[in-house]
Amino acid sequence: MDYLPIFIDLKQRQCLVVGGGEIAARKAALLLKAQASVTIVAPEIAEMSRQLLENSDYESRLHWINDRFDSSYLNQQTLVIAATNDEKVNLEVYQAAKARNILTNVADQPEMCDFILPSVLDRSPIVVAISSGGQSPILARQLRARLETLIPPAYSKLGLLVGEYRERVKAKFGHIKQRRRFWESVLQGPVSDHVLAGRDELAIKTLETLIEDTADNALQQGEVYLVGAGPGDPDLLTFKALRLMQQADVVFYDRLVSKEVLALVRKEAEMIYVGKQRAWHSKRQDEINLLLLEHAQAGKRVLRLKGGDPFIFGRGGEEIATLAEQKIPFQVVPGITAASGVACYSGIPLTHRDYSQSCVFVTGQLKEGELDLNWQALVQPRQTVVVYMGLAGLDILSQKLQQHGMRADMPAALVQQGTTENQKVWTSTIAELPELAKKQQPVAPTLLIIGEVVQLHNQLSWFS
Repeated sequence: MDYLPIFIDLKQRQCLVVGGGEIAARKAALLLKAQASVTIVAPEIAEMSRQLLENSDYESRLHWINDRFDSSYLNQQTLVIAATNDEKVNLEVYQAAKARNILTNVADQPEMCDFILPSVLDRSPIVVAISSGGQSPILARQLRARLETLIPPAYSKLGLLVGEYRERVKAKFGHIKQRRRFWESVLQGPVSDHVLAGRDELAIKTLETLIEDTADNALQQGEVYLVGAGPGDPDLLTFKALRLMQQADVVFYDRLVSKEVLALVRKEAEMIYVGKQRAWHSKRQDEINLLLLEHAQAGKRVLRLKGGDPFIFGRGGEEIATLAEQKIPFQVVPGITAASGVACYSGIPLTHRDYSQSCVFVTGQLKEGELDLNWQALVQPRQTVVVYMGLAGLDILSQKLQQHGMRADMPAALVQQGTTENQKVWTSTIAELPELAKKQQPVAPTLLIIGEVVQLHNQLSWFS
């Protein structure tokens, strides 16, 4: 992070803008919007600056000095912006301000900027600032334009409503955790819906009722969110998964959850790794079940983040069974399972009218060196077989499938870390796949797809 994003209170504080062009005028207008007192220093000014000077709202806070820059104009200034078309003048402003330890911004010259003016989405009191660190202001503006559609103007009313009732809620709920939970429920419930729909009076009435009727103990109860994180690409998360990830107090995650997904978790949440891999478990399953229970009983909102889908080879049912026995509230959020996500990103349809009318998911984990699968069910014609965690037992899998009738040249694929930037796809046949794996040395997680549909990979592969 090249710059620390901060919001500065400039109300009635002195700010200097050196320059008379349109860029300088835009900078002055932004400072005025933040309620600063602005002085423009320039021999000539653009029409936009003249319009600002004629605006009665700014009459007492905007002044123009018809002169070239002089260091004496820096007296008592909080910050300075230089936006002239003369590089020598800009450098003079920068050096003079630095000598006085005044924060300075020179337009379009990041190397002479102590701060950057971001692209701003104003829904006061909600303000969203986007910066590219001076590298691409146009991209920052485009991102702001996208956010304009996602954050309608009514969010301004919602922010003001929360501000009006903040002290009342603080008086009702003494602990900060209770207040946070209360406001999260308010902003995700009918109060928010009423405001965004323009039903202001109903929103106020609903909020007042919630303040009166919500008991302290209702905001102290723990809960567990069992959330599927998908196969790796954070864009594949559901909206509900993302919302719960932002509410959690503590997060238990496994090794299949990508770092990009983990980056979307609430920053203040405690992160606890409970990953399992072949021949080594950092936490046994019964220990994980107990940890979820203990943290929920302590009143925390617990996020159990699992790669893929928690109910498909994820032991999600085992984890929530303990919670159900102890009457701990929980929610289960499905995720895109590896079979679906990886198949799509590798261009291998799991079903296809010409090749496969059914699909079977199995786990290839070894138990005492053996694979205990319904082999006859796996060798049916016009079927796709997807094998999770199959790398260790690949030799046995290949042999058993052929022994039970699968032809040796049946197309098969290994997909390493599918849906991520590290995705790799190798195609071969079921007979030759073990040798291919020894040569390429794929790393977990790697998914095995077997069936005629693998032939479509070269034609349909799009993610590379």
